[in-house]
Amino acid sequence: MLLFLYTLRLFHQLYANVENTPCQTMGDPKYPLFSKDGDVTIGGIFPVHRKETLPSFEFTRKPQLLLCSSVNLRNFLLAQVMIFTVEEINRNEMLLPNVSVGYQIYDTCGSRLSTMSATMGLMNGLDFASGDRCNGQPPLPAIIGETESSATMILSRTTGPFKIPVISPSATCECLSNRKDYPSFFRTIASDYHQSSALVNIVKHFGWSWVGAVNSDTDYGNNGMAVFLKIAREEGICIEYSVKFYRTETEKLKKVVDTIKTGTAKVIVAFVSFVEMGLLIEQLSIQKISGFQMIGVEGWITTTNYITPNSFLSMGGSLGFAVRKINIEGFADYLQQEFWDTAIPCSQSEGNFSKYALSCSRYEELLALKKTKENLPELRYEYNVYKAVYAVAHALHGLLKCKEQNGCEKSLAIQPQQMVEAIKKVNFSTNMGDNMWFDSTGGAVAQYEVVNWQQDSDGSFQFKSVGYYDASLPPHQRLQLDIKKIIWAGGQLKKPRSVCSESCPPGTRKAAQKGRPVCCYDCIPCAEGEISNETDSNNCKQCPEEFWSNAEKNNCVLKTVEFLSFTEFMGIVLVFFSLFGVGITALVAVLFYRKKDTPIVKANNSELSFLLLFSLTLCFLCSLTFIGRPTEWSCMLRHTAFGITFVLCISCVLGKTIVVLMAFKATLPGNNIMKWFGPKQQRLSVLTFTLIQVLICVLWLIVSPPFPHKNMKYYNEKIILECNLGSSIGFWAVLGYIGLLAALCFILSFLARKLPDNFNEAKFITFSMLIFCAVWITFIPAYVSSPGKFTVAVEIFAILASSFGLLFCIFVPKCYIILLKPERNTKQNMMGTSKSY
Repeated sequence: MLLFLYTLRLFHQLYANVENTPCQTMGDPKYPLFSKDGDVTIGGIFPVHRKETLPSFEFTRKPQLLLCSSVNLRNFLLAQVMIFTVEEINRNEMLLPNVSVGYQIYDTCGSRLSTMSATMGLMNGLDFASGDRCNGQPPLPAIIGETESSATMILSRTTGPFKIPVISPSATCECLSNRKDYPSFFRTIASDYHQSSALVNIVKHFGWSWVGAVNSDTDYGNNGMAVFLKIAREEGICIEYSVKFYRTETEKLKKVVDTIKTGTAKVIVAFVSFVEMGLLIEQLSIQKISGFQMIGVEGWITTTNYITPNSFLSMGGSLGFAVRKINIEGFADYLQQEFWDTAIPCSQSEGNFSKYALSCSRYEELLALKKTKENLPELRYEYNVYKAVYAVAHALHGLLKCKEQNGCEKSLAIQPQQMVEAIKKVNFSTNMGDNMWFDSTGGAVAQYEVVNWQQDSDGSFQFKSVGYYDASLPPHQRLQLDIKKIIWAGGQLKKPRSVCSESCPPGTRKAAQKGRPVCCYDCIPCAEGEISNETDSNNCKQCPEEFWSNAEKNNCVLKTVEFLSFTEFMGIVLVFFSLFGVGITALVAVLFYRKKDTPIVKANNSELSFLLLFSLTLCFLCSLTFIGRPTEWSCMLRHTAFGITFVLCISCVLGKTIVVLMAFKATLPGNNIMKWFGPKQQRLSVLTFTLIQVLICVLWLIVSPPFPHKNMKYYNEKIILECNLGSSIGFWAVLGYIGLLAALCFILSFLARKLPDNFNEAKFITFSMLIFCAVWITFIPAYVSSPGKFTVAVEIFAILASSFGLLFCIFVPKCYIILLKPERNTKQNMMGTSKSY
């Protein structure tokens, strides 16, 4: 317990000593470039100079101050805008009526070391009276600056623990949106997340899928490019290379230039800061590298110093996003009247320059501005400085409880955290009618102007506005471009192409190349039956069942329906032979009818002969039912007609064969067998055999009849319209019954082939049955293996061949005798030496 009390007393004594210790600076203080006293002082940090020269460290004397050179005119003018705005606020009797606002503006010379030094100078103040005590309160409520993201991060991290608000007019790094790391940081410009998204939008808008990427090796470039790469890949944009360099890395810069020169991408996204871009343009101009479409960011796209006749060869036609150009009312007059008094304070005995400046020699370079005052750079960021100063003023207005008549309560102590919260709530309208507020990340709404590097007819160069980007609008309306106004790289009027692989036309699909980005692919034709009807299709679509792909594979067309038609050559030939058979059969019937009383007609059973001729006519005609488009009725008719007519035909032939055979058997003494094979029995046998086939066909049609069927399996590209058998058992039963009768007829005629007679009809029946059976035995494998309409053609051929076989073998010999050998058409010749039957 005693130890605890002793420790507590020790800490109390140390704290009391600190409270009583006078504040004093260690070493020489860094003085502001411009300053003015006021009731409230606003800090400013800008890199007015570009280069910083380190003194020699000899360790024999106290190190000298850093030397700055090479004036950055744009940043110098930002400082002037801050001064102009402060003076304008002081003249405003409504905003801070009885409060005068002062400023302390430091020059960082573009150096991180000087940024830290300037920050400490602003936080500590300049002079301390002997009685001043260290109370931990900063001497100013807010700081305006820095211009670059990396320097702003140093500034914000240093002031962060003390809750001093920092408002940057141009630090755009998305990393600064992290409220945990930068709780008191604000900016009057949008973060690079929106600019990176806008870059993706413009690349996608022009259809560039193959781009190169270059960025500064700084927080600004690395974070901005990281966001761009992430969104680009999500949108299907491929990056050929992503390279970076820092302003002091000469070798890396050369490698970047070589990468650009050897790359195939014609579009380059340059997320590069102001200083690095100048070095890159210089190298591209030296090596005369041209033909690349540069897409830039606000950091460099509107830099007047970079658009020269020499650089335009490489950079002409560049496109990029710039901060909106809004002219501040009264600032132009201020530049004309007071610019040089402020710019060259050494020419004045009094002025708003620092009374602590060691020498006027540091301002010598500003004298050169007199020669270039008519060619001032495009003032785009000065409005952001203007809004930043006014944001501080409006926050002070609320904290000091300012009223138009009573003024402000100047005695109120303002805590840094109060200032931070007040700035968060700021919402005001500027003199230019623009509303200003900070979002949850401390940034402003993203609104960019799209500019294009162009050359006028008089040879002058300009940044021409060709569109805008507004993140507050719906996604599809954010980017608006007037493409007709754009001049592309190399002065071309036609948009450049930048793709790893050319677009795959309809009818093909993309096939990724192994080991390469998805934008690199081969175009593979779609397979048969598949199509792609759009450009750059990833997959081919299968056509519906009754459709097939056309020759170009870009559209599904109805499959060709194939069936044996009357109009095609094969159909015409088969119809011809079918009708030819009918005609020949009719002629034979006419001939037999005219010679019906002759012995040869009588001897061959004229009644069965006429019935056989009739059935052959039906056989020839039934082949016609197999030709033409299959329908439900034609499918049933063709198979049943074929089965019944052929059974009728074979029944007649079988009847004739039995009659011949039995006639010779009846010549034996006491044999009265012919009474069982008279005309009535012959008709009955033919009718019985035919009715059996009719019964089979009826059962077939009842159980499972044939029907038209679209066969899509045999051919992929066409539909075979055929008659499905329905019941294959019915079909083979019909065919088998015909074969049974034909085999029986063949056997009987073969047994009677050597019967003694001058005209033995059994021999001709044997030949006809031999042809018939050979045709139909051959038909079976041909029928099974023939595709499409050839199946039908084979069946018709079998019908015609067997029909012609019967007609020629049975009737041609008789016609020969009737027409050419009438002397043999006698009863004696027919009987010969054999006995009469």
